[in-house]
Amino acid sequence: MADYQNRPLSPDDLDVISGLPRHAGELFYMYPKGVYPLTPEQIRETLKTRFCPTVITAEGGEIAAYANLYDCVRGAECWLGNVIVAPGYRGKGASSYLIRTMMDKAKREFHAPYLNLICHNTNTPALLLYTKLGFRLYDVSEKTGPDGERLAGIHMRVSL
Repeated sequence: MADYQNRPLSPDDLDVISGLPRHAGELFYMYPKGVYPLTPEQIRETLKTRFCPTVITAEGGEIAAYANLYDCVRGAECWLGNVIVAPGYRGKGASSYLIRTMMDKAKREFHAPYLNLICHNTNTPALLLYTKLGFRLYDVSEKTGPDGERLAGIHMRVSL
């Protein structure tokens, strides 16, 4: 397993992060409102309503993952968003490190008692990871996938 570090997003990271989704399906999991291919401009626009944009790096500084927080209400709740892990770091602990880092940021910076997220029912690896990290289902909503198909948005939360 690699030795990971976290740091705030830098403008220099946008080109790399926008290249992480390999196809429209992956982009949908990361950024459902995004248009494939993801561009730095789309990320910049999203950042206007996001908090704590965080980059996970591996040894040598290579970007391994990215996420941010949104709709955070101090002392009440926070939402995890735009989670993406570089293909070469999937299954190597980067996603667990990323999610734990974002849980810590929500607790430390917003005093959130829990962290929420929505994961689509077709994203089995993410659902399994979130469950392993303590997230539990609390609601389901209907979503529309990139090809117009009906999906379930699995609402999950973890106590911080």
